[in-house]
Amino acid sequence: MAEIDARTLGERIREARKRADLSQEELGREAGLDRTAVNKVESGVRKVTALELSDIAAALGVRMSVFFEEPTPALVAHRSSQGLDTADSQIDALLASFAHDVEFVASLGVEELGLDAADAVTHAGITHPSTNAEAEALAGRARTLMGVGAQEPLRRLSECVSGVGLLAFSRDIGRDTADAGTVLLRRGGVCLVNSHMKVGRRRLALAHELGHYLVADDYTVDWRVADHSDRAVPMESRLDRFARALLLPEAAVTQLWQEKTTRFGERETAIVLASEFRVDMATLATRVKELSLADSEAVAAVRQYRTTKADIIELNLNVGPEELRQTTIPRPFARAVLRLLRDERISRERALELLQGTIDEADLPPVRDRRPDEIWNFVS
Repeated sequence: MAEIDARTLGERIREARKRADLSQEELGREAGLDRTAVNKVESGVRKVTALELSDIAAALGVRMSVFFEEPTPALVAHRSSQGLDTADSQIDALLASFAHDVEFVASLGVEELGLDAADAVTHAGITHPSTNAEAEALAGRARTLMGVGAQEPLRRLSECVSGVGLLAFSRDIGRDTADAGTVLLRRGGVCLVNSHMKVGRRRLALAHELGHYLVADDYTVDWRVADHSDRAVPMESRLDRFARALLLPEAAVTQLWQEKTTRFGERETAIVLASEFRVDMATLATRVKELSLADSEAVAAVRQYRTTKADIIELNLNVGPEELRQTTIPRPFARAVLRLLRDERISRERALELLQGTIDEADLPPVRDRRPDEIWNFVS
């Protein structure tokens, strides 16, 4: 194992803790340390003993050696110039596989795939947002490019992003791994969302990946979608802001929050907004805070609200099917595969392979009946 300094070790412990969705207090309790001790370890102020590190690793459900390993190298920048190398991490390997599948289908020239929609993004000349105002503006441009209203809820986000050439797959890759990853193709891009997360977090992760795609980041894997300090990771912070602005447009949220809290109170308003815009309470709370719609006490309360079955009935909430649940493939990709199958350009076995178990063989289009004289079409 490589030698690293206390600060680097602390940063890696912090990243692992956040991936495990634990607070410093919870980690300390599991590892037999005070919260202040965990804080000092993560800050690099306090050195950690081998036994303590072993306990921390056990509490986080990881091997101790991961704290001493360099991050997995990113995939190559552009498939157009070099192709995808074999990747080590699970998400890298899956992204590489999906990218190969999409480019295989694209090479057969199937219109249903819709990657020509990426041309609009290329011609839009989008640049990295350097301020929160630019991140908000980018969210508005993204909605325009996807052909959706400036203030309407994005109920089927995975379908919306395909409208700009980003094909979003989902797969449950477990808790202790990335939220999502994106890689650019020669035309368009491929995104993988970890469906192990709850639906609100999955949608937030996809919105964040759309930001990476729009600004043409060559390759990215996001361990989490959360607040970052502008000093530490400014671009991630801006794209977090972009993702929230995309899902919760400022004018709509401001108007509904102000109207409904006056009549119904904060809890009911939060539940209605979270349901209407398909976001989790943590995302809504952060958005309410950054739009200065509530004080810190109210924001903290919003984070704790939970929608009950009684709320769904009494508030007549529109609870649609969960997006990006378990294993899903983009609708344009599925349509393209079925078109290739109907045109007899791929076998049924290959189609099932590409469809990743989302369709049973019995549900595939039936084999076309051939006329007896068709044999002569294959005889020179």
